[in-house]
Amino acid sequence: MAVVKTVLVVDDEPQILRLVRDYLERAGFKVVTAGDGVAALRTARTQHPDLVVLDLGLPQLDGLDVTRELRREGAVPIIMLTARGDESDKLVGLELGADDYLTKPFSPKELVARVRAVLRRADGLRAQDDLIRVGEEVELDLPRLQLRIRGRLVELTPTEFQLLATMARQPGRVFTRAQLLDAVHGVAVESYERAIDAHVKNLRRKIEPDPRAPRYLQTAFGVGYRFADLAR
Repeated sequence: MAVVKTVLVVDDEPQILRLVRDYLERAGFKVVTAGDGVAALRTARTQHPDLVVLDLGLPQLDGLDVTRELRREGAVPIIMLTARGDESDKLVGLELGADDYLTKPFSPKELVARVRAVLRRADGLRAQDDLIRVGEEVELDLPRLQLRIRGRLVELTPTEFQLLATMARQPGRVFTRAQLLDAVHGVAVESYERAIDAHVKNLRRKIEPDPRAPRYLQTAFGVGYRFADLAR
């Protein structure tokens, strides 16, 4: 029997909470809700959701602050909701470790598809009996979603792990941003290529000895990114 996944939905608009809850419950998820940032953190700590749908424009504690706190405490997947047109808000959220975003107004069916995609990404990786090693320094344990750099355990979100695993399988190969978006989201998901830059920036902050001079996650200027071939 499949395990029912719990989704925490955070929004200060009651009608959006009801709409999203109804669609997610019909899709087979257990749903808990919160109407502000403080309640969101309290609920996340007590209910331990499998994924958080998080509005950025919250009272008391905004969505970016909630994302920062959730990331200090773990790697629960986060999908941001934002009514803000400013691209910088999306980039900041992604750099803080959010996995995906939707801009209001959004289709509830699209949100359900995004939730399924993010959870499927993590479950799909765990289902693989696979260990990726690059040189003697880097090891990715797919079933456990664990990364070790020189023996040090590094906690990544499912999206960050998928992105890194895609490149680490083929060290030295240059991937375009479009190819990486396809790998972590799938072609049916509408997104934008700067999201990859935000995820890469966050990854470098976590894995690189010096993020300004990357050893592992290298830029191919004008094209995209590659994972260094450490065997050379």
